[in-house]
Amino acid sequence: MSEYIEFFLRVLGGLFVLFLLSLVYRAWLVRKFSKLPAPEDVAAPPEDALEHEQGLRSKVLLPSLREPAEESPSVHDTVTVHYSGWTTDGQMFDSSIVRNKPATFPLKNVIKGWQLGIPLMAPGEKRRFWIPAELAYGERPRGGAPAGMLVFDVQLLGVVGRASS
Repeated sequence: MSEYIEFFLRVLGGLFVLFLLSLVYRAWLVRKFSKLPAPEDVAAPPEDALEHEQGLRSKVLLPSLREPAEESPSVHDTVTVHYSGWTTDGQMFDSSIVRNKPATFPLKNVIKGWQLGIPLMAPGEKRRFWIPAELAYGERPRGGAPAGMLVFDVQLLGVVGRASS
């Protein structure tokens, strides 16, 4: 009977060592890949970027396979997205991709540029947005928010809460 206990303890110890190694490896990956490279067109929107109301510009990076008119969110809906954001000098300031955790939020609680841009998308679509300062945090934001025009790559993963009509 004691040889079974000894075998069990060895297996358990081996599993614990593998668990610790996986934690170390994950920490290394996070440090190594904690920044995504800035897009080449981060400084200004390219000529083929679509122009929308109030100066918002966008470019479809990955089209949705669904019909946008049926599934696009409204500003009153709650959405789940993956995104990365850069300043025009190429500095990443936020990314759900780096955190490996999509963001879910009511659209009415985010910057105006997202309120105008996300409803243009269908679930599955990925777009790059060039958001002027007046639709973002402004030229002199408070609390450490980035200033000036911001560039976001956003993939709409889904609409998780529809506003009641």
